[in-house]
Amino acid sequence: MRVLAAMSGGVDSAVAAARAVDAGHDVVGVHLALSAKPGTLRTGSRGCCTIEDSHDARRAADILGIPFYIWDFAERFTEEVVETFVGEYAAGRTPNPCVTCNEKIKFEALLEKAMALGFDAVATGHYARLAVVDGVPELRRSADSGKDQSYVLASLTAEQLSHAMFPLGDSWKSDVRAEAERRGLSVANKPDSHDICFIPDGDTKKFLESRLGQRPGELVDAETGAVLGRHTGVHGFTVGQRKGLGIDAPAPDGRPRYVLSLEPVSGSVKVGSAAGLGVTVIEADRAIWPSGKPLTEPTECVVQVRAHGGIVDAVADVDSDTMTVHLREPLRGVAPGQVVVLYRPDPEGGDIVLGSAKISGTR
Repeated sequence: MRVLAAMSGGVDSAVAAARAVDAGHDVVGVHLALSAKPGTLRTGSRGCCTIEDSHDARRAADILGIPFYIWDFAERFTEEVVETFVGEYAAGRTPNPCVTCNEKIKFEALLEKAMALGFDAVATGHYARLAVVDGVPELRRSADSGKDQSYVLASLTAEQLSHAMFPLGDSWKSDVRAEAERRGLSVANKPDSHDICFIPDGDTKKFLESRLGQRPGELVDAETGAVLGRHTGVHGFTVGQRKGLGIDAPAPDGRPRYVLSLEPVSGSVKVGSAAGLGVTVIEADRAIWPSGKPLTEPTECVVQVRAHGGIVDAVADVDSDTMTVHLREPLRGVAPGQVVVLYRPDPEGGDIVLGSAKISGTR
């Protein structure tokens, strides 16, 4: 096949491209320029898609002997990922920009351009397994559970997955680094990127205030209605947050307070004890089915609400593109705007992704 290898400049995408070459495919490497000022984004393991990263990707492509290009997706990344991120926080929701980037950039914008240029598939360094069963794509957890990225890929459609390749799905990260070393790739020991790539200093509150300004409101005790303090904007908080609340006096029982809910219209941030964080029902909409087969009846499953955690047994009841998920045990820190992913457990490992949806409410 003609394969376009998305090369971020890290070890995972470099080894994924190398494996696509070894498999006999006609491979072309491409690095996505996602920032108008790429030199300002990488600080050690923070940030991605910088000038430094593009140079690392080019060197890897040279070693592999494949053509290499840089495509400017900065404007679309800003519109689809950064502005969506800011807008979601302004509305009191908690988005996952990695999910949005995979959905809108790597497997919409990039895949569309690849198909237009005659490529058959896009290969990435994601840790997830992909198979075709009876003509239907099947997305599974990776062999390395600690690196599994099926959660951030669960918003892809069956059509997108039919043109995707994840060569690292059966590998462990330690083995991938060792392979990069053997191949002479300079990125073998390069740190993984962490946090949000377009917020390199990790200060999300400061970034949001630079875009949204200050929107003062009150910190309110969820039980008594008492005003406990003031804040500069609901965008500085997320459900489940404990630190940085700006409340001077301790709770009457001396225990920590947590953010329980956000009301962007009134500017109210309600806080309370950890007991108020427990969620047993998740409501979600904009359902996506990676296999192309929607659930049609209540289904036992495992759900995940964060990229690395928030996993529990549940029953999902689906109606068109909306779903109600009843959790077998409470989860904490579940916030509107997050993505809930449904998995079918597999006793042999590699749980299968059934579908995903955007969380709209909790009970």
